[in-house]
Amino acid sequence: MSSILTNSSAMVALSTLSMVNKSLNETQNRVSTGLQISTGKDNAAYFAISETMKGDSGMFKAINEGLTSTKNSVATARLGAENVQQLTQDFSERVAFAQGSGIDLADVQLELDSLVTQIGTAISQATFNGEDLVSGAVVTQTVVTGISRTGGTFAATTMTFDSVDLGAIQTALAAVDLTTSTNLQTDLATAETQLGLAIEAVTSLGVTEKTIEGQQGFLDALGDTLDSGVSSMVDADMEAEAARLQALQVQQQLATQSLSIANQAPQNILSLFR
Repeated sequence: MSSILTNSSAMVALSTLSMVNKSLNETQNRVSTGLQISTGKDNAAYFAISETMKGDSGMFKAINEGLTSTKNSVATARLGAENVQQLTQDFSERVAFAQGSGIDLADVQLELDSLVTQIGTAISQATFNGEDLVSGAVVTQTVVTGISRTGGTFAATTMTFDSVDLGAIQTALAAVDLTTSTNLQTDLATAETQLGLAIEAVTSLGVTEKTIEGQQGFLDALGDTLDSGVSSMVDADMEAEAARLQALQVQQQLATQSLSIANQAPQNILSLFR
């Protein structure tokens, strides 16, 4: 039955066209943004997870930048400690040389005094951005290395390392006065002890620097993994979206044509009254 009051065919065609247009708008939005899930209404669960993961990735990058500053401080301190170690080695060798007979101890002492001065210079220069890890009392440093969400609880992860006291080495070596010494062997033992401490300082700082570098490498990889995980959850499949876009454009044209045909039905009824 045909009716001039209700055009069922047009209603069906209009509903189809509306659904096609809605799908087309969604597909065009995915193509333009590259995202399948861009808001909470697209997929609330995935959106919440992806936003949390993106936040974690951002924090890892920020923490990594902070570790770079710490690593630079430790690397500078290590370089200073290596210089002090070498100078202390030279000091020990000159004291050992002084153990022989017929040695002018005054001349050797001048060399030792120069080495002590060089050690002081190395210590004063072994700072990065004002951070001093090589002189004064040994202090335990705490550095944030990442975050953890174990068991649904957010927490920061940290590592600790100790500064070194190269100043104490300088002080001990400065106390060696060969020209008034009553036991040159004791002076040599003192020099060797301080050399051992210098080696320990270099080793400690080297281990710390290596640990920080390892953690930075892990944070880089972890950030990449999180970014990849977010991508797999929210990014649009551009090949599929391109194919869908073309199909929907064809459907839109057909639906528009179908609506046009349905709207001509009332006109056909008029021909019955001519």
